[in-house]
Amino acid sequence: MFKELEQINMRPKPFEFYTAEELWNNEHTSEQMLRYHLNEEIDISSRRCEFIDSSVNWMAERFELNQGTRIADFGCGPGLYTTRFAELGAEVTGIDFSKRSIAHAEERSEERRLNIQYVNSDYLSYEPENEFDLITMIMCDFCALSPCQRSTMLGRFNRLLKPGGSVLLDVYSLAAFEKREESASYELNQMNNFWSKERYYGFVNTFKYDSEKVILDKYTIISEKEVKTVYNWLQHFSKASIQKEVEQSGLQIKEFYESVAGGRYSDSNDEFAVVVGRE
Repeated sequence: MFKELEQINMRPKPFEFYTAEELWNNEHTSEQMLRYHLNEEIDISSRRCEFIDSSVNWMAERFELNQGTRIADFGCGPGLYTTRFAELGAEVTGIDFSKRSIAHAEERSEERRLNIQYVNSDYLSYEPENEFDLITMIMCDFCALSPCQRSTMLGRFNRLLKPGGSVLLDVYSLAAFEKREESASYELNQMNNFWSKERYYGFVNTFKYDSEKVILDKYTIISEKEVKTVYNWLQHFSKASIQKEVEQSGLQIKEFYESVAGGRYSDSNDEFAVVVGRE
């Protein structure tokens, strides 16, 4: 038992493990994630409905979205943003790892007869043929990627942007990093049976990596049948650190905002948004 507890509480190297498949395509957890996405009253998998509406209204004005604007939403989930983009007349592509989320998005698009192309793919390997006026990666998806993966994505964005096009990202701030504390806990059927329909003990270890400004929430799920571990990495950024990564990819930051709904940037906010373009 001691060895098992040692393993549960082991601190890995930053971004040592990547377990997106377990979270997004496991039959049970993908259903739970979709349920959170579609809950308009909470900010867990997606923003609240009123925030998304405000965000799309701001984007429509800031990026002059209209008939024929070509948009790609990386990590589109069940289509909460893509649906609204298409309703503005844009030509929209949504890319997501989750089969269940894409299926829901496609069903919604067909019901409303919208011009949306959905792609069920890991966006780390997705290479579309089209170029885009606007590329979005929202809900701090960028922060879940390792430095190497982020470099890959920024390089791909650089290739996919039309002349004069923009990328809109939101990221976690250093203010949010400072608020987090290391902890360890366990609970029977943790998070209301989020991880399994069967009885299980869910252990969660939160680790802080001060030099790298990374938070890890490490979930170890132990049931009668199996033991599995899910790693949720969250990179946190300052203005300078996100600017350095963007510039290394051959892009540049045009503007900083409070969020993907606009607003004035502040160091005290838990998140901030950046508009990225070519030099």
